Amino acid sequence: MCNGQIERPIGLKLRVAHTVRLILASIGRFIFSLYYGVEGEKIPPIYDDILKEPAITVAKKIRNKEITSVEVLEACIRRIKDVNSALNCFVEDRFEAALKEAREADDLVRSGTKTVTQLEEEKPFLGVPFTTKDCIAVKGLHQTAGVVLRKDVIAEEDSDVIMLLQKKGAIIIGLTNVPELCMWWETHNHIHGRTNNAYNTTRIVGGSSGGEGCCQSAGGSIFGIGSDIGGSIRMPAYFNGIFGHKPSRNIVSNNGQYPMPESDLLDSFLGIGPMTRHAVDLKPIMKIISGHNAKKLNLDTPVDVKKLRYFYQFSTDAPLTDPVDPEIIAAMKKVTEFFKKQYQIDAEEKKIPLMRKSMAIWFANMKSTKRFGEFIMNNDSIGSILFEMLKNMIGLSGNTFIGLFTSLFDYGGVDIGSERYKHYLQLREDLERTFSEMLGDDGVFFFPSHPTTAPYHNEPLLRPFNFSYTAIINCLGLPSTTVPLGLSREGLPIGIQVIANHNQDRLCFAVAEELNQAFGGWVEPQKA
Repeated sequence: MCNGQIERPIGLKLRVAHTVRLILASIGRFIFSLYYGVEGEKIPPIYDDILKEPAITVAKKIRNKEITSVEVLEACIRRIKDVNSALNCFVEDRFEAALKEAREADDLVRSGTKTVTQLEEEKPFLGVPFTTKDCIAVKGLHQTAGVVLRKDVIAEEDSDVIMLLQKKGAIIIGLTNVPELCMWWETHNHIHGRTNNAYNTTRIVGGSSGGEGCCQSAGGSIFGIGSDIGGSIRMPAYFNGIFGHKPSRNIVSNNGQYPMPESDLLDSFLGIGPMTRHAVDLKPIMKIISGHNAKKLNLDTPVDVKKLRYFYQFSTDAPLTDPVDPEIIAAMKKVTEFFKKQYQIDAEEKKIPLMRKSMAIWFANMKSTKRFGEFIMNNDSIGSILFEMLKNMIGLSGNTFIGLFTSLFDYGGVDIGSERYKHYLQLREDLERTFSEMLGDDGVFFFPSHPTTAPYHNEPLLRPFNFSYTAIINCLGLPSTTVPLGLSREGLPIGIQVIANHNQDRLCFAVAEELNQAFGGWVEPQKA
């Protein structure tokens, strides 16, 4: 009786807050549309066809002497220079070192000391240029994570992921933009500025791998590497119309990522993974970056999509998040109809009650003993944060407004070790169990990557909890791939997540490849 009396007013308050937020978000959308207009700056089309090819095809052509690594790299450099003034996705290069490595790769191919088969086995990405975000260490380049206090930090060693890719012949050519400390879903910081969407530069690219998602959609490199603790690969992949994969927990090494999670629990939420224009590139890249853990994924075991079980859920119905756009729901229905028509498979709709608590579970489980402000400020006291907010309003702060707000917000929430904290840890375990039992070793779950298409710049401030659709999957440690499914009426990418059980990443890849063929995958922005 007492609990019921307590929870009814709380539910009422949430409903009121949810309604008020939706009204404010609608007003904000109208204001932003007037301010930014309908279209932004157009980017030039991709002139070098090699940039439209899958990474595995590029690698094959280099091995077979159909094209040189230098030619591919020069095409990437031209493309970055063509679009970066409009997009601001690429923030630091190592072009000279990369050109040297590309020449060495070409010399190895021409020397004939290794057969094409040997090159494919030993260095499957020989001479293929790639990029990564500015929080994953690349020796000799900055590693700022968008934090002004780190603007002069130079990485002394490559991260594990970069080393693994280089050993297999891939060539890192530079860094892409991120939000401040990589903890917001719009890419903007006070070192490099804001990144713009290639499909419409008035819209966001997502975060925190937003610069990488944008670079891939625009054809700036052959493939990219991102990291994801609340959707930081999958949201940018979604907003930029590409494929992005968050691996199963504890598969890909996070060594060399900044900031590093302080506990094993938080480390299990963070995943480094591939971002590509073509689904066929996901598996071979994962095979490399997983290192010795690749054997746990059985990536070479064939997957028959006709024998999988399919589930879907249209929405979490979580408070304080937007309703899922009808175009996204329609796209998901087209996916289920495709499997019905093509393979006579009926996907089963689910309504998992605990998904309503996605945000509460994520925030509680993400609680850290080190506050957000300690990473971005010299003094993170409440008074200092409020003073910095005042400075931000007149353009004198090195911190972004959302970074400061997050620092202030971090003073609240549950306390580690408290009963509420333990309660949300238990809810996470309960939800993970629900998914594991449902999916087994042959199930996939279709779910929105985000409830809307890419918002206008700054608009996420009015829709702060919409990232719940990706964040909850991090808590559960499940592999998830964002799959593009065409464009909205406004010409913006839409798509869904394909989620599988722990260490069943290959199911995500197989379904992603199937949907890539069926729905066309990435669409060049200029042709949108």
